[in-house]
Amino acid sequence: MRKYVFLFSILLCACASDEEVYTEIPDETVETPIIPDDNIVNGIDMSDYFSINFSDLPNYSSPDYPIHYINTVGNNNEPTDNQATDTGAILGRILFFDKQLSINNAVSCASCHQQGIAFTDNNQFSTGFDGVSVTGAHSMRLLNARFYEGESFFWDKRAPTLEAQTTEPIINSVEMGFDDSNGGLDALIAKMNTIDYYPALFELAFGDGTITVNRIQRALAQYIRCMVSTDSRFDQAFAQVYNPNAPGNGVGQNFPSFTAEENLGKQLFTTNAGNINCAACHELPSFSLAANSRSNGLDAGETIIFKSPSLKNIATSAQFMHDGSLTSLEEVVEFYNSGIQDGPALDNRLRDQNGPRRMNLTQAEKDALVAFLRTLTDETVVSDSKFSNPFIN
Repeated sequence: MRKYVFLFSILLCACASDEEVYTEIPDETVETPIIPDDNIVNGIDMSDYFSINFSDLPNYSSPDYPIHYINTVGNNNEPTDNQATDTGAILGRILFFDKQLSINNAVSCASCHQQGIAFTDNNQFSTGFDGVSVTGAHSMRLLNARFYEGESFFWDKRAPTLEAQTTEPIINSVEMGFDDSNGGLDALIAKMNTIDYYPALFELAFGDGTITVNRIQRALAQYIRCMVSTDSRFDQAFAQVYNPNAPGNGVGQNFPSFTAEENLGKQLFTTNAGNINCAACHELPSFSLAANSRSNGLDAGETIIFKSPSLKNIATSAQFMHDGSLTSLEEVVEFYNSGIQDGPALDNRLRDQNGPRRMNLTQAEKDALVAFLRTLTDETVVSDSKFSNPFIN
């Protein structure tokens, strides 16, 4: 796909957990040292541990966005005090894949957020560090997390920021095990100070080797906000017809590369055809959730306002919704067609004068929506080495 280059700074990360959110006052990023050609970083030979070339780091800080993202890149949850750097994001990537951040070296963030399936888990619930216990919610896809315009994270939005969310799995008693009984984050930091590469990497990213909770959160967040999907079939087609002077920037016209069924699904999803307009909540082109969205009526009487991940690469998932209770795109579409339940937290766009909306879609329309959702699959981001496991072993 032809790319139209715009340079913007990019940022940060997340995971999932069930306990109280830990936050810390931000500290100040300072100038970082120059990387030598021999991969020695602050006295540590990083080639002993990683496949990364530290003298030529991947570009995280100045991404190239296609033209149809031009009006989207500024609408994100990136804080001004945590602008992404290549060194900060590479530290976040290492933290994300390092099983030593669990109490028994058994799991990492990547254990539950797997790159090949858009950083989620195809099990309904993820297995924790003990190999037996499971999480209380389905592992959320992380692609395009930066474009959620709200500031609260987790399915139930209990974390005030994406940064605050990132360390919650680490201190969760099921997920990674550094809960209060095991010393919490103080014990983790003590452990990290005994690992040769961490003081050196924190010096690289932050100017000195001090490991703090705040710096762990900031580095993880930088890495995950860099997980941006822009190369699905939908993106490729939209970039070709993009017109800033047309309604919806031209998304409403038929895409030449789409089948008739895919174009019908696109019309149903992105416009108000049939009074459906899924894009009112799942905003284009990132398909991230609008900040004012409320719950989707999965359970009757729901009082919690849930958020959802971006729909990019939704077709590669095997479980859907915060409880992982739906197992196919067909079930997801049918739920919105006929299964929305009433409750105090239900989004007003999903109700009418008679209560929860019933879309009354034909079978052809339901099939078309599924076909369209499959065009959101981005094979590039899930195979990009800049997001892959950096460890040699």
